[in-house]
Amino acid sequence: MLLCATLVSTSFTVGQAIAADLDPAALTLLRFLLAVVLLLPVIAIRHSLRISFVSFFRYSLISGSLVAFFYCMFLGLRTTTALHTSVLFTLVPGLSACYAAVIVRERLGINRLLALGIGLIGAVWVIFRGDLQLLLSLSWNEGDGIFFVGCLAMGWYTPLIRWLHRGEPMEVMTFWILVSGCLWLLPLGSVALLGLAWATVPVATWGWIAYLALFTTVVTFYLTQYGVAHIGPTRAMSYSYLYPALVLIVEVVIGRGWPPLRVLPGVVIVLAAMLVLQMEAVDRKA
Repeated sequence: MLLCATLVSTSFTVGQAIAADLDPAALTLLRFLLAVVLLLPVIAIRHSLRISFVSFFRYSLISGSLVAFFYCMFLGLRTTTALHTSVLFTLVPGLSACYAAVIVRERLGINRLLALGIGLIGAVWVIFRGDLQLLLSLSWNEGDGIFFVGCLAMGWYTPLIRWLHRGEPMEVMTFWILVSGCLWLLPLGSVALLGLAWATVPVATWGWIAYLALFTTVVTFYLTQYGVAHIGPTRAMSYSYLYPALVLIVEVVIGRGWPPLRVLPGVVIVLAAMLVLQMEAVDRKA
């Protein structure tokens, strides 16, 4: 999950860089289609391309949450920042915990609730840039609002994996989630692709789409599903608390500089939430 968090953190910066080049539905569809093509030989050789209707329905429920999230991500990144989206994503563990408590009866516990509350405080701090007046005036970036809707959908992802996984290999589950995701995206994505002026899309954008498809789709889907199966939905999603710090590192490395200093305490608060959750996990094992 630590490797997964590192890879996912790069997708916010990459997504912001290419969000204006393609329609969000087309961008998400291309990402999923390329990921399917990359996985197809592996599944065909090592497993089978046969699937029952019931199984495909299971995977479609999971992919529905992902499609909604990625669409909102690329649409939101047109009017917000990579740091904002990474911090907003820290709300997802809390949402996942609430959903998991209902559909897989996962117990939250006082420490976990405390950590989720701390994470929420940190997220609000960064969204409003540590400005109390901005918070009181409830200033809300349009992109933040769009991405928050995506987070509401993404909260279902890990609980649904825990609920609907039937012991099949993780690469099989990943493949069919991607295939069913393509079907969700076809109505909007195909129209957008047909109207796309392909020659105007920068070559670098296609390279970044390939990166998103392989590393932040195929690899991270597999890692997340493996993590959820072994440590549970809430603990797996708790690693998303690392995203703001990792995004800050990425932004500094590529030369975008540091955010305003008053934003940094919010990132520290979010990291504290991650620490509380991991300490709880250690205590339970002890």
